[in-house]
Amino acid sequence: MDIVYAEKKFEEYLDQYDRRDDKIQLKIVHTYGVCSCMDQITKRMGLLEEDCLLARLIGLLHDIGRFEQLRRFHSFEPGVMDHAAYGVKVLFEEGMIRNFIKEDKFDDIIKIAILKHSDYELSGIEDERMLLHAKLIRDADKLDNCRVKLDETIETLLDVSAEEVGDCLITPEVLEQVEKKKAVISSTRRTKVDYWISYVAYFFDINFKETMEIILENHYVDRIIRRIPYGNLETARQIREIQSLISEFLEKQIEK
Repeated sequence: MDIVYAEKKFEEYLDQYDRRDDKIQLKIVHTYGVCSCMDQITKRMGLLEEDCLLARLIGLLHDIGRFEQLRRFHSFEPGVMDHAAYGVKVLFEEGMIRNFIKEDKFDDIIKIAILKHSDYELSGIEDERMLLHAKLIRDADKLDNCRVKLDETIETLLDVSAEEVGDCLITPEVLEQVEKKKAVISSTRRTKVDYWISYVAYFFDINFKETMEIILENHYVDRIIRRIPYGNLETARQIREIQSLISEFLEKQIEK
């Protein structure tokens, strides 16, 4: 695997999109951020070099379907397009994967990892190495999304101001999922604060201790939650409880 060559081809692929668009730029930076997070996780895990390189390649390609989604709909909403399935279509049905890696022996691993990286739950994978890489991309994706939620403007992320987010009420169904220590199902989100909560509730779906350690070392739970001024007092109270719940969950998982 020649990662430098693959990144060059990725940049060529991006030339068809408007890099000045804030959402397109967000996803470009996110892609390379996921690659960086993948390096951190795989090195902490002590994986073999081949798996480290394969994981980085999957990180590079995991959101390739997002760019067409943004061009067509200017939205990250999962309901407008299944970006993971579209990415697999472009790469494997249309044959673009050969632009990034010449040999095909890793195709099944790459395909499944990309296809399932945004599923609510990971299931249906029996092959040990395939499962490893499917878990890795899900963790690296969530880990870089911490940076995204801290660096990008709230308006870019949610199309409203931070104050508007904090004035919203949490939908009971969303709160119930968090209290059960579950990630939030996308279709149950109703208010903008539901979306914000879902960005920390996905920490309930982290696979590796090494990823959890990075999350805690960088205080991501507290820092993401504090970005919003919670003007609604009931929401502010519930947010404090959620903050404690998630932090305690991660700490206990690491201790196991």
